[in-house]
Amino acid sequence: MSGGQHHGGTVFQPLEEDDPRSVAGYRLAARLGAGGMGKVYLSYTPGGRPVAIKVIRPDFAQDAEFRRRFAQEVQAAQRVQGLYTAPVIDADTDAREPWLATAYVPGPSLADAVQKHGPMPVDTVLLLVAGIAEALQVIHGAGIVHRDLKPGNVLLASDGPRVIDFGIARAADATSLTSSGVTIGTPSFMAPEQAAGSKVTPATDVFALGQVAAYAALGSPAFGEGTSHGVLYRIVHEEPSLDGLPDQLRELVTRCLAKDAAERPSIAEVLTMCHQASDQTALRRPEEWLPGAVAADITTRAAAPAPAAVTTPPPPAAPPAGQAAAGPAAPATGLATPAPTHPATAHAAPSAPPQGFGPPPTTGPGHAPTPPPHPAPAPHPYAHPVVGAAPYGPGAPAPAPAPAPKRRSRAALIAIAAVVAFAVAGGATAYTLLKDKGNGKPTDQARDTTSGAPATPAAGTDTAGQGDGEGDQAGDGTGTGADAGADGGTPSQDAAPATPPQPVDFKGIDLTEGYELSLADDPVKPKDDGGDIRYGISGLSTPSSGGRLVLLRNGQAGSLDTCLNETRFTTSIGRSQMSKGSRVCLQNGAGDVALLTVVGFSPESDPSDYLTLDATVWRGAMDVEQTG
Repeated sequence: MSGGQHHGGTVFQPLEEDDPRSVAGYRLAARLGAGGMGKVYLSYTPGGRPVAIKVIRPDFAQDAEFRRRFAQEVQAAQRVQGLYTAPVIDADTDAREPWLATAYVPGPSLADAVQKHGPMPVDTVLLLVAGIAEALQVIHGAGIVHRDLKPGNVLLASDGPRVIDFGIARAADATSLTSSGVTIGTPSFMAPEQAAGSKVTPATDVFALGQVAAYAALGSPAFGEGTSHGVLYRIVHEEPSLDGLPDQLRELVTRCLAKDAAERPSIAEVLTMCHQASDQTALRRPEEWLPGAVAADITTRAAAPAPAAVTTPPPPAAPPAGQAAAGPAAPATGLATPAPTHPATAHAAPSAPPQGFGPPPTTGPGHAPTPPPHPAPAPHPYAHPVVGAAPYGPGAPAPAPAPAPKRRSRAALIAIAAVVAFAVAGGATAYTLLKDKGNGKPTDQARDTTSGAPATPAAGTDTAGQGDGEGDQAGDGTGTGADAGADGGTPSQDAAPATPPQPVDFKGIDLTEGYELSLADDPVKPKDDGGDIRYGISGLSTPSSGGRLVLLRNGQAGSLDTCLNETRFTTSIGRSQMSKGSRVCLQNGAGDVALLTVVGFSPESDPSDYLTLDATVWRGAMDVEQTG
């Protein structure tokens, strides 16, 4: 993941609103940085060891091929246990947003150190290169090619360098994202074969090692800076600029930067050249191997912040004599419970702790027996309490009960009942008069009401009480909806049901040309016919009767309300009108609604023509037309 554990500027950045507060039980303390493949956060194991949690970007997570490769690379990376690598200690490649946890290294990246303090002395560079070479030995021994070795992925610890993010860049190769213009790897530190799209081997990492050595000694990339295309052209066709490079490093850097991979030295040869350049048969790393200013940065990063503690309130004071004891106050949490960052996974907080947690059940008269609690799930090996969550468990305070309603006098209750009865009778009378006015004649029911007999509302009346007398079910006063039942009318297709349906998400649907999707299918997947939307050579269309589409504008909310209220209906949307990120509302004739998001198109090299979509489906979101 580009960016490493530190990303310039403030070392420990506060969590922002869109950052999670925990990842799989790891409570997050700060944000360490962000890069091309995701964000990096600081957390801790139960034993207090700091770890770096790396969360993959959602758009990568939605790519099935990326997930497959990412799982393979993480599994391989967990086998790497070298002195100069940051080991992978935990991961979940199947999570909605995949993540991995590595040991936190309290030191700046080589990129940060050079940008802040300038080039490194020769002795430091030799020890740096030797440490990275040892790391590559272990990484290559596990069958991994780093592919993105650069100053940002080399951390400077007090006892030597640490190489991070080995192999992760491979997961993004040959996915739909690379075909959409996402570049994996850093141009200034790529090898010629990598820039040309040729086969990547361990020799690719040796070329990058030569670039890292030149950068550490010179303070700038060996092939200069500028646009990606310009840098990559120089890497493939021109010689590096090594003016000012110390003589002790010239042979080492020059051989590593050979254009032909076969002419580059092996890792063992790199280590031998480091020894020869230092006039020693074996390198010995002193305590102060880094310049003083760089070593001071390590102290700053060692003082890592801890997550905010979840506190438990003191027990409530005993109530005065003669006064009923109130329930305990709601527990304090140290931090306010954060709002869910993913609407699709947001749930209302439970009114009481789940079974198996909280205080023992109450027994006695007036209380139904409590079923036995379910066993609590096994904790995650590095689990932490979620920040902001109420503490459950034995002895935890129960949620405060709702205050008892105030007792009213008998006379007040009689008066309220009379007012309610009068309002019901008056409302029924008004409805009957208005309805009969619309029909142009009085009814027996209206005459009975005016003579004092109680009136009963007919079936299909305006239950919301804010319509205009035409059976407006939605109660918005527009009179566009018709109630089924009273006059045999037909309900509006756009009227939403009283209880909004829950959204169901389907990610990464590859809809091949000539195939269709049906919102009623579970899961929603391509089929030959019988669908609600079809992808053809001209774009998207609705083959079923009653289906309609709306291409949302930039800035419009992708929500059920938007899809219900839009009126710019069409039955087809051309391919040229869509691009990555375009969103389309779909309504079918069965009352289902979907929001379709274009993730990407098939690359030109693919023999199949398909459109990759994410779909959010609300089934039964509209009242379908009926005949009375």
